[in-house]
Amino acid sequence: MTCKKPINNESKGLQALFGGTFDPIHYGHLHPVEALAKQVGLQKVILLPNHVPPHRPQPEANPIQRLEMVRLAIQDNPLFTIDTRELERNTPSYTLDTLTALRQEMGSQQPLAFIIGQDSLLSIKSWYGWDKLLDNCHLLVCSRPGYATDFNDVQMQAWLKQHRTEDPSQLRNAPHGYVYLADTPLVNISATEIRQKLSAGNLCNELLPPKVFEYIRSHHLYQK
Repeated sequence: MTCKKPINNESKGLQALFGGTFDPIHYGHLHPVEALAKQVGLQKVILLPNHVPPHRPQPEANPIQRLEMVRLAIQDNPLFTIDTRELERNTPSYTLDTLTALRQEMGSQQPLAFIIGQDSLLSIKSWYGWDKLLDNCHLLVCSRPGYATDFNDVQMQAWLKQHRTEDPSQLRNAPHGYVYLADTPLVNISATEIRQKLSAGNLCNELLPPKVFEYIRSHHLYQK
């Protein structure tokens, strides 16, 4: 695979990264991000498929299969593009390392965000170098069913209050430093659920883009 770096240094519009194993990519990934893009005025969403995720079990589909499913899912949607650098690593993919590299490529003034779910925000203190993330990007937080909107930790809640903005224009006018809690649709779909359904021989085509579902069927993925 050749690493695709879709950053356009001539454009200062807000771009966002969205990482995941995408095992497989599904509407629970795509629909909230599309709604988020409309809310904050994202110019581009760069999907970052992970190779060796440090906090999760290893994917069932191999990197080539997962990348192809991502390509099929977004091929008719100009909002999305793909960066394959994390797939090309054989070591764990730490978000801070990827963001630091992208920031160096893009320069200091390009507005850049990283999209996470509410569950990831609440556990962000466990991330490698979490306190340096906002030196490189904004954090855009999508709602997740069943998760609180505040930290139990007083210090972390103070950190959130210090950096939180409710004004999308601040995200577009600053290169990094803000946390935005988005009002995105609560889509209760998980890749684990999809894999379990497919393994049991159940259809779940309503949870996936049609081309992704057909790829899974033709390659006999997630079947015991």
